[in-house]
Amino acid sequence: MHCCCARKIIVWSLCLIFSLSHSILVCGSSPPKHLCRQDQRDALWEFKSEFPLSGMAADEKTQTWRNNSDCCSWDGITCDPKTGNVAELNLWGSSLNGPLRSKSSLFRLQHLQSLDLSSSNLAGILPDSIGDLKYLRVLRLSGCNLFGKLPSSLGNLSDLTHLELDGNGFTGELPVSIGNLKQLTKLLVSSSKLSGNFHHALLNLTELTAINLVSNQLEGTLPSNMSSLSKLEYFDIGSNLFSGFVPSSLFMIPSLIHLKLERNHFNSLLEIGNISSPSKLQILSLGGNKLSGPIPGFISKLVELSSLDLSFWDTLRGDVDFSIFLHLKSLTSLDISTLNTRSIVDMSLFSHFESLYLLSLSRNTVKFSSTLHMVSPIGSLALASCNISEFPKFLRTQTSLFYLDISQNQIKGQVPEWLWSLPGLEYVDFSRNSFTGFDGPAGVFQKKEIYLLDISWNAFKNPFPLLPKSITFLSASDNQFSGEILKTICQLDSLETLVLSNNNFSGFIPRCFEKFNTTLTVLHLQNNSLSGEFPEESVSVGLISLDVGHNQLSGELPKSLMNCTGLEFLNVEENKFNDTFPFWLRVLPGLQFLVLRSNEFHGPIYSPEGSINFPKLRIFDISKNLFSGALPSDYFFGWSEMSSGVYTPDNKQKRFIGIGFSNYVKSVVLANKGLEMKLLGTSFNIYKSIDVSGNRFQGEIPKSIGLLKEMIVLNMSNNAFIGSIPPSLSNLTNLQSLDLSRNRLSGKIPPELGKLTFLAWMNFSYNNLEGPIPQGTQIQTQDSSSFLQNPGLCGAPLQKTCSGGEEATINKDEEEDQVLSWIAAAIAYVPGVFCGFVVGHILASYRHDWFKRIFHCFS
Repeated sequence: MHCCCARKIIVWSLCLIFSLSHSILVCGSSPPKHLCRQDQRDALWEFKSEFPLSGMAADEKTQTWRNNSDCCSWDGITCDPKTGNVAELNLWGSSLNGPLRSKSSLFRLQHLQSLDLSSSNLAGILPDSIGDLKYLRVLRLSGCNLFGKLPSSLGNLSDLTHLELDGNGFTGELPVSIGNLKQLTKLLVSSSKLSGNFHHALLNLTELTAINLVSNQLEGTLPSNMSSLSKLEYFDIGSNLFSGFVPSSLFMIPSLIHLKLERNHFNSLLEIGNISSPSKLQILSLGGNKLSGPIPGFISKLVELSSLDLSFWDTLRGDVDFSIFLHLKSLTSLDISTLNTRSIVDMSLFSHFESLYLLSLSRNTVKFSSTLHMVSPIGSLALASCNISEFPKFLRTQTSLFYLDISQNQIKGQVPEWLWSLPGLEYVDFSRNSFTGFDGPAGVFQKKEIYLLDISWNAFKNPFPLLPKSITFLSASDNQFSGEILKTICQLDSLETLVLSNNNFSGFIPRCFEKFNTTLTVLHLQNNSLSGEFPEESVSVGLISLDVGHNQLSGELPKSLMNCTGLEFLNVEENKFNDTFPFWLRVLPGLQFLVLRSNEFHGPIYSPEGSINFPKLRIFDISKNLFSGALPSDYFFGWSEMSSGVYTPDNKQKRFIGIGFSNYVKSVVLANKGLEMKLLGTSFNIYKSIDVSGNRFQGEIPKSIGLLKEMIVLNMSNNAFIGSIPPSLSNLTNLQSLDLSRNRLSGKIPPELGKLTFLAWMNFSYNNLEGPIPQGTQIQTQDSSSFLQNPGLCGAPLQKTCSGGEEATINKDEEEDQVLSWIAAAIAYVPGVFCGFVVGHILASYRHDWFKRIFHCFS
């Protein structure tokens, strides 16, 4: 009996084991149910439908999204395996076009822990609803074209560890509520438009390891107790407006590795005492500030430094102890350019560094011996404006050199042939020296992989060098090259910038430029002797800047320019173009500078078919042509850039900046304050001007001219304008130069013009103006020549005095003020008791005229 029971137990146990095993196998082999919850799938599907998705990135991200499939298998979606809730949504790089609505279905994904919509087109504000995703740990919205203020609801995301909002247009201050994010480790809001001070609330976020606020508009001083951020490793606030002192507490953070404070307004650096523990600092960037005085010696204690930038430190012409750098054995990058020191930088100081790769000594006095040998493999060397008179021979052994800037020195003779044997050389700037040619055969560097070559402002002569096909940037302006532009330039593969201005080139513009139909963005051929018509096919649709001024070009302006949708700068001044006004240029949305000066353009500049709306135009110069006709009163409607005080350069202009080279130079001649001046470089961002002088315009000056309140220079002289000077000119509160001379204007000079405090120069001569010259301060400071040949004008600064009637009319307001002043003075001198009685009687009675009472009192 006992054995029988034992056998039964064993049999039942085996059956149980078999049954369990079978169940496990069945469960493991059967297809799983959908993990994604229905409400989660619906929310995602609706979110997708909220945007007109387009582009390859969008298609690749969403092509697996099917409404009848498991959303947890969709690209960019990660679900919680236990609950089926969507835990991660990653649509980085997808083309989500349009705003993120406050009631977007996205916010129904209440269990999201990670949201990444970076590099999309979510133009608009970041809605407060973002704070409803209370379980978020990672929020990445970099490069989304978002703008407006950051919502305070971000402070609701108490679990957030990563907040990455770089490359947007956020304005205002960081919300105070950001101090609630106690778990935050990374705060990245660079390249935006944030303003205000460094938020003290950030000091409470003691888990922070990275802060990046570079390229904003933040200002004020940094808190002195920065060391409370004891886990900070990365701190970058470069390119802002911070000022005051650099707190020593920053250098006391033991974990800090990366510290960048460059391009601010810091003016002092507190001396650091004994650093309690060895510093881990590897990157220190203090360049481009207003720091002055001796370079602090404590820098020699930062022995782990690999990158150090002290550029633009003002030593007040003091001495610099360069030996402090000898302790920094790990340096790979050193920038000590523009120190304003009387000390001479001896290159032998750096001869024993073994890892130095990037070295910038520009705008210091540098010396080196002919036997100098550098141990380290220098890759980038900047020696611009260093009072160097001979080519640095030590470069001969620098086989790693890829970037060389020796511009603005006094080096003469020929560029040595051995330079082109350096295998990695790609970017070369020889500009502003006295080079006369290239040593070696004509094609000495034709087989090199050179991408950028700047030989401008030298004494180079023919033959023009045979160029490497790899060149993308070539500037050979301001030399002595002559003859036709070599067609070998057209053999280059991917030319983007060509600057040949200020030489003696002649002949035609090569038609072969059509090869660069999409790549060429800058073409400057100014001030040569080029002739003939501008070939239609030589216009690259990618052009951003075109300058062919001061040549002998003729014919019509190439209409293929209307295909250059990115064109910003067009200068054809001082040629022989014979054409009507290019109305078709209005299709170019970004045109900022239009200069047609001194040609043979003719006809009206107003089209009955529609206005020439130039919303971005900053300089409009059509002077010294044969334009005619009248301008309607509303002619200047829509010229919004001249109506606005905000200058927002297009990001495309960054292409012109390069990596430290002089690059191309835009220039135009501007008639300002009766003189001709040349605009160069950053001055283009300052001036907003209109010059229509020297034409045959008739009719009245458009009243809409008063809309252009940001205009600096207005020249409408030498035409046949009639009628009165529009009083709306008084709205141009930034106007500095006004020339209305040599027209047929009549009536009086509006007295309101005397209130334009910046108007330093004006000319009303040779018109038919009449009446007294207004007595405003700015007008009265003008020379009498500004009012000559107006027979009816009178008053200072002219010698002709005005009749009493005219003076009474123009000075009516002043006389009324004088009467009131006389009354007040009279009251003061009346015996106190009697006058008090009269005044009291006046105040007690409102039925009588008080002026009569006072006069009666005095009589």
